[in-house]
Formats: sequence, C-alpha cells, structure tokens
Amino acid sequence: MFRREDIGEEPFVIAEVGQNHQGDLATAREFIRIFAFEGADAVKFQTRNNKYLFSQDAYEAPYASENAFAETYGAHREHLELKPEWLPILKEDCIKYGVKFMSTPFDEPSLELLQQIDVDILKIASFDLGNLPLIHRIASTGKPVVMSVGGGKIEQIRSSVEVLLNHHDEVAILHCVSEYPCEYSRLGLDTIEVLLKEFPGCTIGSSDHFNGTLSGPVAYLKGARVFEKHVTLNRAWKGTDHSFALEPDGFRKFVRDIKRVRHMMPPKAADDLGNERVFKKLGKSLVAYADIQPGEKITLENLSGRIFNTQYIPVRESNQVIGSIAKRHIAKGEPIHYADLEG
Repeated sequence: MFRREDIGEEPFVIAEVGQNHQGDLATAREFIRIFAFEGADAVKFQTRNNKYLFSQDAYEAPYASENAFAETYGAHREHLELKPEWLPILKEDCIKYGVKFMSTPFDEPSLELLQQIDVDILKIASFDLGNLPLIHRIASTGKPVVMSVGGGKIEQIRSSVEVLLNHHDEVAILHCVSEYPCEYSRLGLDTIEVLLKEFPGCTIGSSDHFNGTLSGPVAYLKGARVFEKHVTLNRAWKGTDHSFALEPDGFRKFVRDIKRVRHMMPPKAADDLGNERVFKKLGKSLVAYADIQPGEKITLENLSGRIFNTQYIPVRESNQVIGSIAKRHIAKGEPIHYADLEG
C-alpha cells in the first residue's frame, strides 16, 4: 500500500477524525459516511486506554479548560473515547463505504485491541516518535504504518524508521509541525524534500494542522504522496481540534486539488497549440494592408490582420510569410494564402 513503487503518483488522503466525534458512536459513523463520499482513502480515529496511558495523578488532575468535557482530565478523556465494542462497527462502516479503517494506538493495550478487530492501517503519532519499544510492537503486527515526525530531530526519525523497516517496508513518513493550529508560515514544507532524500525506501507525506487547503497541493509538488488532514462536521463545536479541521466541503476541495496537481504539469501537445476553439472563432488571419503587386516582397508594412468566418493564414504565422514574394496581385484587405506566395 505505501511502498513508494506501488503508490506512484497517486495521492492517498487520510481524513483524521481523531476525537472530533465527541465520544458519540452515531457521530463517528457519520464521519465515515461523509468523508468517504468527499474523497478520503482512509478514515482515522485515535485509540487510548487512559488508565494505562496516564499515571493516577495525571488521570485525576483537575481540568478547567473551556474545552473540558469533565472536571478531571481522566474523565474528560474517557468522555471522548470510542468504546471498544464500537470499533468493529466502525470497521464494517469503512468496508461498506470503501475506505480503509485506520487508528492511532497510544499504548500497548490499545494496539492489542486494534489487532483484534483487524485494523487496516496503524498510525504512530508524533508523540511516539523515538518510542522504539512501541514502534517495534506496532511494526511487528505486519500492518501498514504511517508515522508523523512532528517535533522530531533527524536522529530520532532515523532510529524510528530503522525499527519499522526491520519488520516491513509498508511505511509512510509524514512531515508534520506540532502546532495546533499551524500558521501557513510555519508549515516548513521544504522538509518533505529532505525526507525524500533521507529515506528513499519509504513513501513520504504530509500531516498538517493548517486551517486551509493550499498546503495539500504544495506538499504534493514537493513530493508528498500521503496526506493526513483533520476533519470535523462543524468547526464551531466544543473541542481543541475543530477550529483548524476541515469541514466536508473544505476536505472535498483539499482532495480535489491534490489530485489535480499532477495533471496540471504536462505541457500541451504542440499540435494542439493554435487550434483552440477561441482561435478558430476569433483568431485573426493575415490580409494585405495595402495593394500588393505581383513580384512584391511581403513586409511588415504591407500586412495586417482581420477576423473572418473562415481562418486563413493565422497572424501568428506572419514570420513564415514576411520575406516571401507575391505571385499575384493581392488587393487591400484581401486574405493571403500560402498559394499566393513563393520563396
């Protein structure tokens, strides 16, 4: 799936739901239905076992954020989690709508849970870049892996990729800037070219927290082929990730514009140039600006252009006419034919 020779020039776009489903199964299912329709190749969620992931102190810490769903951080996180028994339902929805089911395991129990439901793609979050024990366990499943490298130094990225490639080469590395949201001037998309040179055996992509769509096409031009973008059904919803996520129409345009890029690059065939409909309708033909006598040389001074219902010698071909000799009398305003000329 993510081998560079297999993915080729075709982009692979991931709709990152994260926890924007607000802990509601019906909403999570709606994300799959809608973003599959809008062009996603995979729909991604996040999976945590919060009591394993957080220490007791961190789990029970008060949480007074305006985006809090509970009074303690642990209860807040639990409110936003998908229940384990919901995951097979979401996997079936992904099959139904023709997208890959993808999730980020933030801990070992979550990885085991995702293995049980046969998740299609596993994600390594930027938070776990360099977490070689967890990366080893994720890669050992044999599932395709996507890894974001936000906040990572090149040595940390190298060691993480080495562990992944010890298991298999179904690996995509995503350039990422861990700022939420990320201003356009902080995207650092030139780094994609660095990753391409550094990891020639991996597919390179982009995961951004920019609240617009232009980052996708630009990243494609830089060499990215896998794209992860946060999505929401309503940017005004309560939560930290909604404000910079794309709503359905924005995501549709994001996918559309990425897929258009490679088709914008090839030059137009030479035989098509000048044969466009607009030139056939409104293109000027060469005419005599004044009477031209037999034996007279065609010059800049005795040529002009007019529009006819039928096109004769296009004015853009005047360079092929100037310097020729008229074989007959050509009246002022009369169209010129190549048959009228010699030399």
